[in-house]
Amino acid sequence: MTTKAIRLAKRLDEVGFSDIVQIRNKVMALRAAGNKVHSLHGGEPYFETPEAIKYAAIQALVANETHYAPSSGIPALREALAEKIRTKNNIPATVDHIIATVGGSQALYGAFQVVLDPGDDALVFSPYWTPIADLVRGAEARPLLVPTSTARRNGITATLTQFSTPKTRCIYYNTPQNPSGVVFTRAEAEEVAAFARERDLIVVADEAYEDLVYDGSHFSIASLPGMAERTITCYTFSKTYGMTGWRGGYAVAQEPFMTALRKIVLYSTNGVPTFIQHAMLHALQTPESETAARLEEYRKRRDLLVAGLNAVGLECEPPAGAFYAFPNAEKIHKNSRTAAEILLEKAHISTIPGSVFGAQGEGHLRFGYAISIPEIEACVEALKAFLH
Repeated sequence: MTTKAIRLAKRLDEVGFSDIVQIRNKVMALRAAGNKVHSLHGGEPYFETPEAIKYAAIQALVANETHYAPSSGIPALREALAEKIRTKNNIPATVDHIIATVGGSQALYGAFQVVLDPGDDALVFSPYWTPIADLVRGAEARPLLVPTSTARRNGITATLTQFSTPKTRCIYYNTPQNPSGVVFTRAEAEEVAAFARERDLIVVADEAYEDLVYDGSHFSIASLPGMAERTITCYTFSKTYGMTGWRGGYAVAQEPFMTALRKIVLYSTNGVPTFIQHAMLHALQTPESETAARLEEYRKRRDLLVAGLNAVGLECEPPAGAFYAFPNAEKIHKNSRTAAEILLEKAHISTIPGSVFGAQGEGHLRFGYAISIPEIEACVEALKAFLH
């Protein structure tokens, strides 16, 4: 009897794996061979999860907070998040507009699943965080890449109009941006919002780096008139609180999106682990002074790395937000993948090629500076030795 090949669901045909994982594997291989590698490819905070947050999780475990919780999140956490959203982000929200998710990633996954139908198009400002295109394709839709630099130069409305199609259903709006560090201004948010209202589009807002803005200030697009009802805003505890491995996030949305998001969470993870939600609740009590102090530490790292990059001819504007520098790397090689390979093999500096963030990232490399100052200094010296 002839055995037929097993067929997978076709919706996964266009979904790939992250190039960043492959680079991480190369770094591990170099280190296993006894080489020192200057690791600037990552996207984790430079500090460990604060002790008080860890102890909150331990206390929750001791108190037997290990049972099923409401899949949308424990009431105390959702109430605290609603208060944060109203006061800090100026988004009109009640506890019914909040859902806890397994990291910001599940929030984004859910947002695209509940908004996009097969054959729809999604406008994506580019360069973009690498999983976004695959999240869109996983919903059997098509990502339409909108060059951020072109939009800021030629006008947001004109550029969105140029790239939009009759099948466009939503806009992915990330600020501060990964990998470029671009922070959209309030005026730019108003343009995106006006375009969305005029075309009856939904905005999927990614505000993972909301607390990492050096120049200007963070502004939530859902706070604008008429936008709360057509925006799904996604957040994470990873970057602000050093909680990447805890997988704590949340989404803010009104109906009918919230009911749909609840279905996605219920039938995938059935919620965030109960004791982790208690740690998330404690994290929200972090004094603003601590967050501000960490921002200044990031600013020092940004300025040190950017100065070093420019000194060796890798032209780089200081990023306004997040914790990545995105210099032009054509001095090393015009192809960003080749440039990253050369830098890793010859100088043992690990970076991410710009092309993995969309065609608009080609010619650039992403350097993550969420590492210690001595590590950045060592990287700068390695760059000087290699390029001078």
